[in-house]
Amino acid sequence: MFIMNIDKPLKELLQFCVINIDKPAGPTSFSVGQFVKKELNAKKTSHFGTLDPEVTGVLPIAVNRACRLNEFLMHRDKEYVGVMRLHKDMGEKELNEEMKKFKGKIIQLPPVRSRVKRAEREREVKRFEIIEKIGKDVLFIAEVQAGTYIRKICSDLGEKIGGAHMLELRRIRAGDFREDRIYNLYEFEKAVSEWKNNGNEKPLREMCIPGEIALEKVMPSVHIKKEVMKQMMDGKPLMKQDVLDKLQSNEMGKFAVYCENIFIAVMRSVDEGDIVGRADFVLN
Repeated sequence: MFIMNIDKPLKELLQFCVINIDKPAGPTSFSVGQFVKKELNAKKTSHFGTLDPEVTGVLPIAVNRACRLNEFLMHRDKEYVGVMRLHKDMGEKELNEEMKKFKGKIIQLPPVRSRVKRAEREREVKRFEIIEKIGKDVLFIAEVQAGTYIRKICSDLGEKIGGAHMLELRRIRAGDFREDRIYNLYEFEKAVSEWKNNGNEKPLREMCIPGEIALEKVMPSVHIKKEVMKQMMDGKPLMKQDVLDKLQSNEMGKFAVYCENIFIAVMRSVDEGDIVGRADFVLN
């Protein structure tokens, strides 16, 4: 769960935030992002992980400069619940054993309808289990690496058990964005109207996850001295003497830089003498 930053003026918050939308069945992920863009009069929006038109659920929409966070927040594990229909009935125990065979590393060929290149690729399935089975309909949960096609897992399973296809799918988690703080398009539109027409910022403000708060979930942070803040925002590399606390990095060598709790940049760690970081993204 994200802790909201309530100190920023709303207009400033809207320049660098993420809104976790509950995507309905029907529209494309792109059209949902465009709706948010139009309502907020934003310069741009983007989403963290495409959902097929008929799939519902968690669709984080980045607003304005938060679109630059796409590469840091998009490629993270996803979790789904769905309904799969078997073409012939089988016992729950037997089905569960077949589903277990899909856990771990698998090779997938993207569906014909997908927009990505149709080449085999490895993906990891961390969970694929039955929640409930009624006749030939199976309610399941799946936790997978980003870029895994759940519909394809269902059809591949079907090839082994006499046929199966996915009926419904809902994403309940995309990285650290979950259903516990999600808003449908009606709620979002109403919150924007309250702000624009009545001057009531509270509903919309509660929906906005500051970009720097979202980053805290995915990478370590470093705090710098105030006197180098302006130079850092102009692209200066990070020096050992600029850092107030111990420099730490994750496996990818990425970390967020702050000055007095103000987000400055995302950097990658380097070993260049006194230079310990170079900017991937500077918020200026």
